[in-house]
Amino acid sequence: MKDIILIEKELEEKEKKMDEILMNTRIAVRFCANSIKSLHSKNFIEAKKNLADAEKILKKIKKYRPEFRPQIDHIFQEYVEAKVLFAIVLKKPIPTLKQTGSLPVPYLLGLLDCTGELKREMYESLRKGDKKEAERYFSHMENIFDSLIHLKFSNSVLPDFRRKQDVARIQIEQARGELI
Repeated sequence: MKDIILIEKELEEKEKKMDEILMNTRIAVRFCANSIKSLHSKNFIEAKKNLADAEKILKKIKKYRPEFRPQIDHIFQEYVEAKVLFAIVLKKPIPTLKQTGSLPVPYLLGLLDCTGELKREMYESLRKGDKKEAERYFSHMENIFDSLIHLKFSNSVLPDFRRKQDVARIQIEQARGELI
């Protein structure tokens, strides 16, 4: 049957694209994680390099976004988290949605994920006796959370957002207790 042959070819092409996306996803997520790890170690050159490497991969696979949005969005969520942390640690403004190249949902989820990394930076500042810097990180945690708290949408519109809001709220309360 001619239709079956055409369908098979179409599915084979889709599978090739998916394989490329999955391979690149693992690499990009690793670059983002390494960027965050480097930031926590205060190795800013390495953090910037890892972020740039992740950006190259994102540009390469962005073309697949319409067909494979959930997979691509996941990478952008990780990238936003790393990019926002990078900016805050270096005392720069938080990158905008447009500056990250992300879509809205992964941008919001990445912001919420960043609160945990900010909490870690806050704890490290406290450990070093730098309360002013710890307060700065805490302030960013609160600002991100306060900016997003009013968003109330169903999970079908904003997947996993409420759970991440709850996690961020708990992290902020724990951090507040440590700061006081």
